[in-house]
Amino acid sequence: MLNISYQKSLVKRNVGIMWFANFFVAGSMTMVIPFISLYIDSFGNFSESYVQTWSGWIFAVTFITAFLFSPIWGRIGDKFGRKKILIISASGLAVSVLLMGFATSVWQLFLLRFIMGVFTGFIPMSQALIATQTKKEDAGRVLGTLQTGSVTGTLMGPLLGGVIADVFSYSLAFKFVSFTIFLSAILVLFGVKEMKLKITSKEEKTSYTAKEVVLHIVQHPVLLIVMLTSALVQIAHFSIQPILSLYVAEINGVANIAFFSGLAFSAAGLGNLLFARRWGILGDKIGYIKVLIILLFLAGLVYFPIAFVGSLWQLLIFRFLLGIAIGGVDPVRMAFLRQEAPVSMQGEVIGYNTSLRFLGNMIGPAMGGVLAGFYGISSVFFLTSALLIITASILVVTYLKYEKVDGALLHKN
Repeated sequence: MLNISYQKSLVKRNVGIMWFANFFVAGSMTMVIPFISLYIDSFGNFSESYVQTWSGWIFAVTFITAFLFSPIWGRIGDKFGRKKILIISASGLAVSVLLMGFATSVWQLFLLRFIMGVFTGFIPMSQALIATQTKKEDAGRVLGTLQTGSVTGTLMGPLLGGVIADVFSYSLAFKFVSFTIFLSAILVLFGVKEMKLKITSKEEKTSYTAKEVVLHIVQHPVLLIVMLTSALVQIAHFSIQPILSLYVAEINGVANIAFFSGLAFSAAGLGNLLFARRWGILGDKIGYIKVLIILLFLAGLVYFPIAFVGSLWQLLIFRFLLGIAIGGVDPVRMAFLRQEAPVSMQGEVIGYNTSLRFLGNMIGPAMGGVLAGFYGISSVFFLTSALLIITASILVVTYLKYEKVDGALLHKN
């Protein structure tokens, strides 16, 4: 009993520490996003098109390298421990961001963002660490709680970064971000204790080859579709990001556009923050696939009327409702991955899932920009709505067909 009590206390402590670490990392990473284009412009007397083009490439290159390296870090974490990978990830991020504060050319910034992508993945790896220490029946609640840390950081990061850049300089903002990320590495190093994972099933092994991991995913159709939703949800969500400020200007005018665009972004984050844990708890009770299907349908239905809003307040209301739906997708999906992947391959499975998320991050903005350019901003909301509803429908069909074949894909009936 003492041992069980100690383990519960240890997990609770780890969750608390990782909450703050995720808060610092997510807040730090979003601090610099609002002024990357302005930082590029400060390097020289460039044309507007030059700055816009390089801003896109410098923003995207991090996702490209992160897409390639996430499964590799996941596999290393399965073999040697996830705490070590978290420390390496945070330290690598801190050093690359620190050097960005000393960059003097576009090429230097591009190269450093490329290197930064190698170490990106701190938050998914932290989810893997906590998930493997959490009982399956509590995974949704715990991961939902953990997610509120990164969401809170994401909400506060851009505001704080903008203030530091305006009051001091862009260079100092990068250096401040580096310090806060390094603080996360210190928190993990001295605060987190990684428990030795126990193999609870005779069918499980202590290690798996890369081929065995891929085969496990492919041979479980519901698991495969759930992972593919990672890319589709990110494509849908990020297709709106480049044009949201333009849409705010279209319905509310250009006065105070930065402030009102920030409100529109934050409205979704607030809904995410308030309901992520609640969706995770519901998933623990009725089954993660059921909740995921509900959330995908809800998100698809909310996106559609956004195309018809006529005022900023209407947009804020629908963005808040969108945040409520989207906010539950990640913790529920991660809880399902924790349930369906053997302990010794969970890091690599989550790594593939993270790669698919980064793939969506790359495709979404490009798709949204092209679609808005040819058919207008409203068309992006229509396509996004359809994409999410189709994704939910595919998941329903796959689940109903393979539920019994895969066995116990719902946590509870």
